[in-house]
Amino acid sequence: MSEIRKTYSPVEVETKWYSYWLENKFFHSAPHVNKKPFTIVIPPPNVTGVLHMGHMLNNTIQDVLIRKARMEGKESCWVPGTDHASIATEAKVVALLREQGIKKSDLSRDKFLEHAWAWKDKYGGIILEQLKKLGASCDWDRTRFTMEDNLSDAVIEVFNKLYADGMIYRGFRMVNWDPEGKTALSDEEVIHKEVQSKLYYIRYQVVGSDDYALVATTRPETILGDTAVCIHPKDERWKHLKGKKVIVPLINKEIPIIEDEYVDLEFGTGCLKVTPAHDVNDYQLGQKHGLEVIDIMNDDGTFNEKAQLYVGLDRFKVRKQLSAELEEKGFLTKTDNITNNVGYSERTNAVVEPRLSLQWFVNMRSFMDKHPEVLSSVMNDEIKLHPAKFKNTYKHWIDNIKDWCISRQLWWGQRIPAWYLSDGQYIVALNETEALAKAKALTSNAALTLADLKQDEDVLDTWFSSWLWPISVFDGFKDPNNEDIKYYYPTDDLVTAPEILFFWVARMIMAGYAFRGEKPFSNVYLTGIVRDKQGRKMSKSLGNSPDPLDLITKYGADGVRFGMLLSSPAGNDLLFDDKYCEQGRNFTNKLWNAFRLIKGWEIDKSLPYVNAASVEWLNARINASLVEIEDHFSKYRLSDALMSVYKLVWDDLCAWYLEMIKPEFGKPIDAKTYEETLAIFEEILKIVHPFMPFITEELWHEIKERSATDCVIVAAWPTVKPYSPDVLTGGNSIMEIVTQLRNIRVSKQLAKDVRPELYIKASQNDTYKAFDTVIKKLGLAGEIAFVEQKVEGCASFIIKNDEFFFSIQSSQVDVNEEKERIQKELEYTKGFLVSVEKKLNNDKFVQNAAAHVLENERQKQQDALSKIKSLEEALKELVS
Repeated sequence: MSEIRKTYSPVEVETKWYSYWLENKFFHSAPHVNKKPFTIVIPPPNVTGVLHMGHMLNNTIQDVLIRKARMEGKESCWVPGTDHASIATEAKVVALLREQGIKKSDLSRDKFLEHAWAWKDKYGGIILEQLKKLGASCDWDRTRFTMEDNLSDAVIEVFNKLYADGMIYRGFRMVNWDPEGKTALSDEEVIHKEVQSKLYYIRYQVVGSDDYALVATTRPETILGDTAVCIHPKDERWKHLKGKKVIVPLINKEIPIIEDEYVDLEFGTGCLKVTPAHDVNDYQLGQKHGLEVIDIMNDDGTFNEKAQLYVGLDRFKVRKQLSAELEEKGFLTKTDNITNNVGYSERTNAVVEPRLSLQWFVNMRSFMDKHPEVLSSVMNDEIKLHPAKFKNTYKHWIDNIKDWCISRQLWWGQRIPAWYLSDGQYIVALNETEALAKAKALTSNAALTLADLKQDEDVLDTWFSSWLWPISVFDGFKDPNNEDIKYYYPTDDLVTAPEILFFWVARMIMAGYAFRGEKPFSNVYLTGIVRDKQGRKMSKSLGNSPDPLDLITKYGADGVRFGMLLSSPAGNDLLFDDKYCEQGRNFTNKLWNAFRLIKGWEIDKSLPYVNAASVEWLNARINASLVEIEDHFSKYRLSDALMSVYKLVWDDLCAWYLEMIKPEFGKPIDAKTYEETLAIFEEILKIVHPFMPFITEELWHEIKERSATDCVIVAAWPTVKPYSPDVLTGGNSIMEIVTQLRNIRVSKQLAKDVRPELYIKASQNDTYKAFDTVIKKLGLAGEIAFVEQKVEGCASFIIKNDEFFFSIQSSQVDVNEEKERIQKELEYTKGFLVSVEKKLNNDKFVQNAAAHVLENERQKQQDALSKIKSLEEALKELVS
């Protein structure tokens, strides 16, 4: 091998190895009769999307899981793809056409779709290419798109099946309306935000009287659509209005006073304006009392002729002008500043309007009645949510489930497979041919042609395609028994954000049980939200979100992956700071320099093997770390797993082991220690690889010449080998001895060439003898002697029950300083004991902790108690 470079170059290494992995098909997966599958389907990013910090976190976690499974010998398949994102994509295309002076309304549907497909072909794959920069080891040969033919056919098939089963219906109902996207939204696509608003108090004059009803509303513009004022039948304040009428301000329209217990006696004035066309609850009141329904808004949020006033003006301009006119004419008595919840479109961020509209719906309650396992599978952990706290959230949503509005007033998407006859009748079919045949049968008219039918103009909600994703990516609808679907389904892990637990996760579970009769995945890892140092959600509008590609350029992909993972416990938000990526870059440099140190040693085959104890200790540390890491992975605590890896490399390997075995400057190392160290380094590279794939692959090939397929990406994941806990305990004692010796040397300001003897009074000396060269080298001690009695006139310290005497001249020992040092150590040890006993007194910890973890804490308790006893005895003797 050529001499290893002095500095690590991430850009060069990342480009080289990612291309190499692709060329050698390491990411590709196919059913394998002798291998267990491990499958992840990517949460398909929108074709409009570019890589943001949430994607970085989500896909880094997926890549860690898939790389580890691949190394474990599983047939690992990570399916990538994109979502057609109806609302967002259509908005992008409309905006682009507007820049070219073209209006959507001037185009035919087919011509518009030509533009949309052209946009998708040009921009739709950007985010997947960006994921490659991160190191995502997806099987790119399997890339899918929610509007490709097979996946669209699956959507149409499912629509037909649900319609035939009575699960889909068409109805005139109040829906969430996005005036900017000009489409209906499901309840889950409405994001409620707390905003500063005004509460307007408006007088409605009682007909034939100078009296008035006082109404409080946050939406004064809707009074133009009022058809009643409602009071509570038991409200003494307004009983004199019963049976009367009031006049709507400005338009002088008479409307009745109605009574209903729906009115909240504690809120507002007790008089409720009723606008059935523009409020869900008002609509229900209107239905109950037979009120007129007046829709005063166009689909873009401007006012229409039915409003009588402000025709053509936007709703918010109307609010401003109308409230000013109300005040001017004496109808507006006052306004209060309030905070209230306002619904915004999840896609366009427009304020949502309740609107009556004829739409298509899935009857979700009937669906749940038919498939109760959608709830039970999560509650009984057949499908595990990580963290489990989201089970209650999931249950609440299922228990309060509402019908799903699945039609969207757009052109980009799967067109609803319903065809209408001139008399208003309609049929649902898989395609035009079937539609015509059904229409002929329905009308008994064999002369009908396709020209007599008109397909529904709307498309289906994007989530109506993505809820089929784990099945449709394996063509489970087109060919239900194909080899891929039988082998890879159900998938294993899903990594996604809590905010789409209902949009997507719950609906995929529904689809799994409805169309495959089984769960779609076994585990759902719910990531947190990436926030800035101030706790604000990262967003373009706030300008607080760094460009992930810039971070990769600056810190390297491994450094950024490290930074994202180190601070991201499942389900909890992470406060992102560049310093974590810097820490990740420092870690790659640490690993690189550790290897440079090893490779820089000269080897002398004639030298004896003197580092057996150190090698045994580090191998024990590796296996103990593996136990921790596997436990963290089993609980989806990837942040904790990475921290265990970090400590193994930074502390155990670099800070201690390499210092233990490092030969003196200019001198060689023995051949066996060198070989053992390279073998250890290979094991560590395997453990680090899922988290930091690029530098580990580079170092793997720096160790020795390898064949084309001998890569760490497919190396066997290390298995836990038996190790003696006593070896770990002994090694820890040696490190504590060295630390104590160093502290004493610093406090006494000893020169490096001063090497006092060390006397050890212990019941067992084997460990100290095995590590005597390490103690001498790292603690800068002279000869080591084992004694049975205390040695007077020395600086002393205690580790467990063993006593150590560092033979500094009596004149160099300051009794007061020594007393202060022992007291500080005693105080620290007592504090440590308290923290350990808190854990052991915590029933939850004791019941849930792994056996080895519990035993380790109990051992810490015993060690601390012994040390406190010895320190107290030493202090008593010093004082006397």
